[in-house]
Amino acid sequence: MNIENILQTAIISAIKELYSVDVNASQITLQKTKKEFKGHFTLVTFPLLKISKKNPEQTAQEIGMYLADKSPVVSEFNVIKGFLNLTIASKVWLDLLENIDKNPEFGFTPVANDAPLFMVEYSSPNTNKPLHLGHIRNNLLGHSLCEILKANGKRVVKTNIVNDRGIHICKSMLAWQKWGDGETPASSGKKGDHLIGKYYVLFDKKYKAELADLRAAGLSREQAEAQSVLMEEAREMLRQWEANDAQTVNLWKMMNGWVYAGFDETYEKLGVSFDKIYYESQTYLAGKDEVLRGLKEGVFYQREDGSVWADLTHEGLDEKILLRSDGTSVYMTQDIGTAKLRFDDYPIDTMIYVVGNEQNYHFQVLSILLDKLGFEFGKGLVHFSYGMVELPEGKMKSREGTVVDADDLMAEMIQTARETSEELGKLDGVTPEEADRVVTMIGMGALKYFILKVDPKKNMTFNPKESIDFNGNTGPFIQYTHARIKSVLRKAEEQGIPVPESMQADIVLSEKEEGLVQLLAEFPDIVKQAGDEYNVSLIGNYVYDLAKEFNQFYHDFPMLREKDEALRAFRLLLSKNVAITIKKGMVLFGIEVPERM
Repeated sequence: MNIENILQTAIISAIKELYSVDVNASQITLQKTKKEFKGHFTLVTFPLLKISKKNPEQTAQEIGMYLADKSPVVSEFNVIKGFLNLTIASKVWLDLLENIDKNPEFGFTPVANDAPLFMVEYSSPNTNKPLHLGHIRNNLLGHSLCEILKANGKRVVKTNIVNDRGIHICKSMLAWQKWGDGETPASSGKKGDHLIGKYYVLFDKKYKAELADLRAAGLSREQAEAQSVLMEEAREMLRQWEANDAQTVNLWKMMNGWVYAGFDETYEKLGVSFDKIYYESQTYLAGKDEVLRGLKEGVFYQREDGSVWADLTHEGLDEKILLRSDGTSVYMTQDIGTAKLRFDDYPIDTMIYVVGNEQNYHFQVLSILLDKLGFEFGKGLVHFSYGMVELPEGKMKSREGTVVDADDLMAEMIQTARETSEELGKLDGVTPEEADRVVTMIGMGALKYFILKVDPKKNMTFNPKESIDFNGNTGPFIQYTHARIKSVLRKAEEQGIPVPESMQADIVLSEKEEGLVQLLAEFPDIVKQAGDEYNVSLIGNYVYDLAKEFNQFYHDFPMLREKDEALRAFRLLLSKNVAITIKKGMVLFGIEVPERM
């Protein structure tokens, strides 16, 4: 049951009756009535003036009078210039609420076996460092996008590409080899990804010290970088790895194994998972083969030093290196190979890359190169480009060790949630086990919501303290609203007051009550829009509005104390479905909502 569709049909009948003209739904422009005016929906009459052959006010007045007189959907109307504000009858809202209540999957579209297949790549960590705050935004956006696509009836494959090869990996390996003294996760008590990250930072520190010494000896920056022994050793290690040198490969396998175990722990805490993981150590060779094929077919060219390039000047871009002079691969080579393997593995209809906006150019180039290599899917790749996440004090830098570690941040959020909840008395009378569960729920909910409520395209500043607040546009506020509703429903049950499945047809609703039902009814449209636009923040904005409107309603209207049984029954049914919809929306964010707080 869609009220807008019903209203459109009624308006089409009115126009036919009044002006003897057939119109279709696309000619009927409806929008939500602005808050300062009475009504639920507004008909814009300007597109209808050629049909009515009257001015906007007259047209609106005539259609309004017809609907109020002839249609059971419209109870009253008012005209503001050429805008017809229509008030929907209470009976319609009651029927709508009953329909919502009877449909457990309201807002979600079932996934059919022949539905379009979307593959979504997210996370994409490097095995030279642990996951940090930037990765958290990436993982949360990717996970939420997958859930929203599934809610829109799409088949989804969640995939990760692990960057486990390249010069940066060799930097960590070399530093551990030189200065690690055999340190392991077991001997140090550190997570594997944290341990390897330590050596990545150490390499950068030693490299900078070496460059400083060379500069002090009178060399320019360029000369110092060219003569760096440390960087040459790292490059040699990469060459050895690509040549499949047993000692180098064994070191790489051991250290990467430590990192994978660390990543798995972090993913579990964050609540994200993958259906298929690709490793660049396995995909770069496929990419290398495609580049060499492109060279043979004249798509690419080779310079005198042996390096292979793509000339993209005809596309308004520059020249792009694909293979270095020593034959080693670059990121682009790997991405070509990964794309080919994925489309070989799955019948993908849409491939979405969740990658930050600093890589906009990279994905523009990737799309063109795949197209040049003859892959039909080349031009159809989607780059879900999102803004950077920063701290109040500014940008993070991995090499300098100034990033906010994902594990540390999650632990801090849970601890802050505990302290805040205790201060506000939210954990009074709760067992220690239940308290642990609730504060984890609140802390992680606060983190996820704070990040996901922001338009993905925008840069954002993450402030942990602001995110854990039981007031305002925060995860805890929404979670508390859900818990509040569940408390009301428990009290109703204790008092022997049932939540009805149907209601009396003659209940007269307030504007606030009608508005809440209208807001509930918008949930499917919001889910669809979020999926169509790849904008997960729309879900957050909607759920917050719903929670905010409910709290105002809760404050102004009695629930269990309401003397009118029919009205009390309606309010309980309304509250129940607000809680269900809040939970559905938060599920799309990977956020749990508590039954009590």
